[in-house]
Amino acid sequence: MVQVPSPTIRARRLRRELRRLRDRTGHTADGVAKTLGWHRSKVIRFELGHTRVMPKDMQALLDLYGATAEERASLTALLRQSRQKGWWSAYGDVLPDDYVGFEAEAASISTFECLYVPGLLQTEEYVRAIVKAGRCIADQDEVDRVVAARLARKALLSRDEPPLLWVVLDEAVLRRVVGGPKVTRGQLRRLAEACDLSTMEIQILPFGSGAHAAMGGAFTLLDYADAFLDPTVVYLSNDTSTLLLEEDRQVARCRLMFDHVRAKALDPDRSADFIAQVVAEVPD
Repeated sequence: MVQVPSPTIRARRLRRELRRLRDRTGHTADGVAKTLGWHRSKVIRFELGHTRVMPKDMQALLDLYGATAEERASLTALLRQSRQKGWWSAYGDVLPDDYVGFEAEAASISTFECLYVPGLLQTEEYVRAIVKAGRCIADQDEVDRVVAARLARKALLSRDEPPLLWVVLDEAVLRRVVGGPKVTRGQLRRLAEACDLSTMEIQILPFGSGAHAAMGGAFTLLDYADAFLDPTVVYLSNDTSTLLLEEDRQVARCRLMFDHVRAKALDPDRSADFIAQVVAEVPD
């Protein structure tokens, strides 16, 4: 599978570049709005990604900022790519947030999970059991679409240059029986197989480790090949909301938390042995 540009990433890069050009030329949001005859909120919405930039508006901004021919060509390409649709757009009803768009182009994914196996490592049976439990009033068609979307996400692990996946799992993830013993054993065996892959590092944080830095809940760090163009994003979620963090201070704190939990967790080899032990202990 060949990696294709993510419109989500291109849209973020575009708005960051427009803000960079504004800062370089010393324009304020108020000044830009006044010069172009816009409301100030329009400029802010563009830079925050709350409103899609239209081609004529971008050209007006580039003229005002005195963009070079090279900058114009680059940003025009970004605008075109940002307006394309990723595969996930077909699942907009069951993938309501931008996470998959950010995940699609990540060079590395570092995640701590305390409740269940992360989506990229879930078996179909495990996915279905979780979706049915979380969407107890959903009809079968909705459940099937959620499952299909979850499974489609896993395609990025088969691309020519898959991301490095580093996962730290609380022991509770292994101990919780999801979908019955057979489904749970199948899922744990899938985890055990993943431990042998060169693009994955899986660590288990056992109960005996005691209190740790990430007791507030699960989170994921998404890093990109070019950290200047595409800075790290942190993703937090629960059953009712999702949150993407981009501020340097927030990202640094989450990275430190991840470093702490992986330091307290079993090393990858011992984690693989631990998973095998839990598989043997799953009740019939």
